[in-house]
Amino acid sequence: MAALLNRVGWATRPVLPVVQIWDLDARRWVRALRRSPVKVVFPSGQVVERKPSPGKQPRKAAAEASPREQRLKQPFQVPPSQTPSTWEESGLRYDKAFPGDKRLSSVMTIVKSRPFREKQGKILLEGRRLIADALKAGAVPKVFFFSRLDYIKELPIEKLKGVGLIKVKFEDIKDWSDLVTPQGIMGIFAKPDHVKMTYPETQLRHTLPLLLICDNLRDPGNLGTILRSAAGAGCSKVLLTKGCVDPWEPKVLRAGMGAHFQVPIINNLDWEAVPNYLPTNTRVFVADNCGLYAQAQAQMSNKASDHGWICDRRLLKFHKYEEEEEDLEDGACEGWLPELEVQSYDSDWTEAPAAVVVGGETHGLSLESLQLAESTRGGRLLIPIVPGVDSLNSAMAASILLFEGKRQLREGAAFIN
Repeated sequence: MAALLNRVGWATRPVLPVVQIWDLDARRWVRALRRSPVKVVFPSGQVVERKPSPGKQPRKAAAEASPREQRLKQPFQVPPSQTPSTWEESGLRYDKAFPGDKRLSSVMTIVKSRPFREKQGKILLEGRRLIADALKAGAVPKVFFFSRLDYIKELPIEKLKGVGLIKVKFEDIKDWSDLVTPQGIMGIFAKPDHVKMTYPETQLRHTLPLLLICDNLRDPGNLGTILRSAAGAGCSKVLLTKGCVDPWEPKVLRAGMGAHFQVPIINNLDWEAVPNYLPTNTRVFVADNCGLYAQAQAQMSNKASDHGWICDRRLLKFHKYEEEEEDLEDGACEGWLPELEVQSYDSDWTEAPAAVVVGGETHGLSLESLQLAESTRGGRLLIPIVPGVDSLNSAMAASILLFEGKRQLREGAAFIN
């Protein structure tokens, strides 16, 4: 009987637990309070409004008052005086060269030929550093060919306005490059004018009353090295007479390492026009291209060809000396060759503004250079070398004389102070 009652009692138990209504409502109230309601309504019908705490605003109002939200809603405006700070903001565009595009080849054909360079008035600059130096000095770019957009973004934005920008394959640049390791960017510039150029302020502060005149320099590597030495020594300008290699030839530019944009270069001058570019009371000195042994040999001979500092008879046609050729064969050269005082290169020769004339190794100095030195009370600067050793390289001789002149000028200025 007890077992039967236990079974009946188990059957009368509810299968699911009964949840009290007040307990469920209480949970809802707690959940509602956690959500920070605006109003709370109790089962009794009482309504309680929830006021926002001090210092806080409703989300909608806070969003409307957010400064960031207001900035986003306002249109972006650039003040007229503000310049774009990035390449994208400047609005620059570039063209992409497709297969068969001949713009690069046609331009390279022009700028690599001296007659075309002089006719078109354009030069080729290659390399990121050389192009940056040119832009800083005020050179005017026309077209840039580049293989990576990053190379263009490195350049000043204000210098690129109105300039043609063409992206080409690196292989195309490599085909036309004169560098062993092409840098992926080539620029076509208008031929610089030394009057309009802006040279570095540091270079101008260290400029000395010292000039360099290049006579019959035909080797591009030598001329580039000489220009580099002239910039390093602080020369005020470099004059190139007719017969010298073009200073804007790619090989000269590569050897110059940016010296073209640090010192004024005036090329293709007649000897009659050279004095117009010299300061008042300038004395002109010529670099002696022979040593003591060669000088002793020359003193024993009356032939001009034995003097290493003047061209021989085989080159007279370059200097219009045909009328003197007959006299040279007879050995009568007295009165024809200017008499110049010979002095050591380390003697004092920079009392007044000085100009140094350096000739090419093959053609030597011209007669006009000797005549100019004689008319300005100049002389011959002798660099002594060991007997039996050939004459110095033109670039080496120019470097020695220019830096010796710099030393003398600095010592003279220190003595005056």
